[in-house]
Amino acid sequence: MRLATYNIEWFANLFDRQDKLIVDDSWSGRHNITKAEQVEAIAKVLTAVDADAMLIVEAPNTGKTQNTVRALQRFAEAFDLRTSHAVMGFANDTHQELSLMYDPMAMTVNHDPKGTGDKNAPRFDGVFHIDLDIDATEDRVRFSKPPMELLVRTPAGGRFRLIGAHLKSKAPHGAESRDEAIRISIANRRKQLAQAVWLSRRVGAHLDAAEPVILMGDLNDGPGLDEFENLFGRSSVEILLQAGLFDPHAVEAYADQPGSLFSTARFARPTEGEYLEALLDYIMISQELRACSPQWRIWHPFHDPTCLAVKDLHQALLTASDHFPVTLDIDL
Repeated sequence: MRLATYNIEWFANLFDRQDKLIVDDSWSGRHNITKAEQVEAIAKVLTAVDADAMLIVEAPNTGKTQNTVRALQRFAEAFDLRTSHAVMGFANDTHQELSLMYDPMAMTVNHDPKGTGDKNAPRFDGVFHIDLDIDATEDRVRFSKPPMELLVRTPAGGRFRLIGAHLKSKAPHGAESRDEAIRISIANRRKQLAQAVWLSRRVGAHLDAAEPVILMGDLNDGPGLDEFENLFGRSSVEILLQAGLFDPHAVEAYADQPGSLFSTARFARPTEGEYLEALLDYIMISQELRACSPQWRIWHPFHDPTCLAVKDLHQALLTASDHFPVTLDIDL
């Protein structure tokens, strides 16, 4: 089975208010890329990856007239993708939903949110209470994009929990001065760490119940991304690894002597005339799944030999999004 996670930048802009795909020469949300170009690129990437299930981070919007599942299923139909079904969890107000496209012949999937019923590990649409800065005052944390908690069953009778997540960005959007940027950055990191702790407790509850867990998505965190990462002692990624999850890219990136510097995203820096590479997207598995022959791959257009060699795929990856797919092949 192949599972994948893919943050598709400005995917929502490619659909009208009735979830019809817009394929024309108007500009997409991507710089200097038309909607038609981005639509074609996304379709090429999804076809090449050929996953049994793919978490779409920043999926099309659900609102008064729009519906994420309908939009994604129409996209799959337009390009004859075998991931013809879609499921989502709690809708949010950001126009960046979380949804899973999947092949119904490979699995059955249900949104199945769980929670402890108290403030220590509530459902992801609830409120989490935690004192992050040890000031004897509890912080009340909500997800702007509640994680999607799914129960997945395979035709062979296997089952596992799949959690799709998009954690809070640490970027100081809206800051008008350096002091304000510092304040916002610290506040955003505090909230992101709280969200990671919340996620880790939900993962722990499933592990305590002997349920295999796969957590994937854009965690908006990785080594060396900003000057505040040592302020709280641990990163979001480290919190989740310590909860009993494993991702080889994350483990190596946080090693005392890291090897290759992995990257799942590439952001333009127009003023510097260069790009920032970052490890933001992960597929983490619980320990018992490590016996199921897992193999990870980052579909990076420059670092993956096949993606670099195949010209159409290379260009499609650069056109479709500023993030690149991560896949996990695993015997489930």
